[in-house]
Amino acid sequence: MPGRSSDPALPAPEAAERLMAKLPEMRLAGILHGASNYTFLATLAPHPPRGLRVVYKPARGESPLWDFESRTLYKREVAAYELSKVIGWPRIPATVVRRRAPHGVGMVQLFVDSDNRHFLGEQSSFRDTWIRVALFDVITNNADRKSGHCLFDAEDRVWVIDHGLTFHTDHKLRTVIWDFAGEPLPGELCDDVERALTSLHSGAVSQAMARLLSPDEVDMLRRRMRGVLDPRWRFPEPTSAWSIPWPPI
Repeated sequence: MPGRSSDPALPAPEAAERLMAKLPEMRLAGILHGASNYTFLATLAPHPPRGLRVVYKPARGESPLWDFESRTLYKREVAAYELSKVIGWPRIPATVVRRRAPHGVGMVQLFVDSDNRHFLGEQSSFRDTWIRVALFDVITNNADRKSGHCLFDAEDRVWVIDHGLTFHTDHKLRTVIWDFAGEPLPGELCDDVERALTSLHSGAVSQAMARLLSPDEVDMLRRRMRGVLDPRWRFPEPTSAWSIPWPPI
């Protein structure tokens, strides 16, 4: 299930969402180097004992891309989190849109302590987790699933981050997780997708997606979900070297 942290001092996902949106003060602790877009480590206050640690990605810090609309990546990160909540996986840290911030509106995500492990180092383990991540990337049309986007916490749980390049209407799937190519969809995952698809037609999740994505993107999301529910569907194969992001970590 998404969003539980190993740190008992951290709030549950629903509480974290409220705190990240409403805590009045954001203090920037530094910039995270190596990211394609401006990414800050920050603390939200007041929150005992030392504030709530978060990652902040402002819209104005997004690098221009030819194939994604300008200043929409932060919304896509939030949309991925909202989808993970209704589908039940993968584990994505609580993520919200925040408007009161030093560099303007952007995405704020709960910071999760992790070690140096990532997918390529743990490829043969955690099969149940990886197949869910792989399916989530197909459904969200993830154009940038790198190994380093899969984090391990102190309790050996996998968290996945960096979902800015998702939900495009054109086929964009690029990932390092091709281990399930040609395999059918397991029955229990089919049930999860079917339940989530129903939720996307009405209610809070449907409204959230409408705020975060374009109508065409929401429509294509539903079509991809219906596609994986077809009994003939199989996990896709890489089509070229382009199918694997570079650098892979």
